[in-house]
Amino acid sequence: MPRPDPSARRLASRLLLSLFLALFGGVLAAAPRVGVLTMQPGEVFFERFGHNALVVDPGDGSEPTSYNFGYFDPEEPDFLSRFVAGTMRYRLVALPLAYDLSLYERAGRGVSVQWLDLDASEATALAAMLAVNARPENAVYDYRYFTDNCSTRVRDALDAATGGLLKRRLTASSLGNTYRGEAVRLAWPDRWMGLGFHLGLSARADRPLSRWDEAFIPMRLADSLRGLSREDGRPLVAEERELLPHRLPVPPAELPRWRGGAMLGGLAAAFGLLALGTRRPRLVAALALPFWALSGLAGLAMLFLWFGTGHEFAHRNETLFFASPLALLLLPGAWRAARGHAPGKGFRAVLLLLLGSVVLGCVLKFMPFMRQENLEWLLVLVPLHWAFARHFRRLAERRAGTG
Repeated sequence: MPRPDPSARRLASRLLLSLFLALFGGVLAAAPRVGVLTMQPGEVFFERFGHNALVVDPGDGSEPTSYNFGYFDPEEPDFLSRFVAGTMRYRLVALPLAYDLSLYERAGRGVSVQWLDLDASEATALAAMLAVNARPENAVYDYRYFTDNCSTRVRDALDAATGGLLKRRLTASSLGNTYRGEAVRLAWPDRWMGLGFHLGLSARADRPLSRWDEAFIPMRLADSLRGLSREDGRPLVAEERELLPHRLPVPPAELPRWRGGAMLGGLAAAFGLLALGTRRPRLVAALALPFWALSGLAGLAMLFLWFGTGHEFAHRNETLFFASPLALLLLPGAWRAARGHAPGKGFRAVLLLLLGSVVLGCVLKFMPFMRQENLEWLLVLVPLHWAFARHFRRLAERRAGTG
């Protein structure tokens, strides 16, 4: 039997307490109206994935409140170290709705609201729970991008308010999306950011997600809410309308496919290097310097994410077979070859080790337990590793012949 989620139990307990206080604590006002705000992606890197919040309209003519789980404090003394380690602290902030919307209006980001058809007791308890959780002593939580973020907090609060309706319905279906696909797709307008996600994520980010899991993306949560109905058949979303138009470019609807381009580019670069090496061998040796430097540094970054951070979806990255820190050990030899000298002792041994890692990675790629979606990197990196290894073998053969 699965063990109950402690965070879910705490959320349910707070909801029950809030309901009790609302019903028996002398609060006789009419039930509030609760909605979900969905903000479209922005241009800053941490805005690429959209945002959302819960809005509570008390119904007494006063200003609606936006309960926004997406605030962090870059002035915290350990902010940078926590950001790198993947242990950031976010907080829930209660803001006047008009003020919250003004921030997105200035950025050109579209905002829509889905007003929910909650029972009076559900809406009252949820509003009270949000007010309690927004207090400074309760507001801070440990942020995890895929599993505990601003959108999953909205999802979990609604699930608790509706007696587990969302989890029951959304875990039973899947669109086949993955953490990698969603992250790369939404970051793709910034190519380097999208490629960085694609390089840094491991096989753990490639399992198909249920619609419950994919609700870490605010727009996906809004899509799922749109199709939900209550046990009695009532649609959960009673009304939906646009509050602000979206004036920025939108991300692609699907994960971009670039395997064909990766294969053609890798092969063209490899054969181009070999052809150039017959006429300009020192130039090709010099071109090995940035390739091996970038490959080795990427490998070091992947090792750091694995052993030095809490970014668990970057652990055990299979692309390490093709972007290995071993490449950094080849830089002195490549520098000597670019100046017309022999690469030096140990160069050939390290090069063979690197090639062995590449070959092993290619062989293991056909194993059923190697499930990482990194074929694009293989198609680019393997031909280049082969071309540079072939070039330095030619150089060694020429020197042996000359000797």
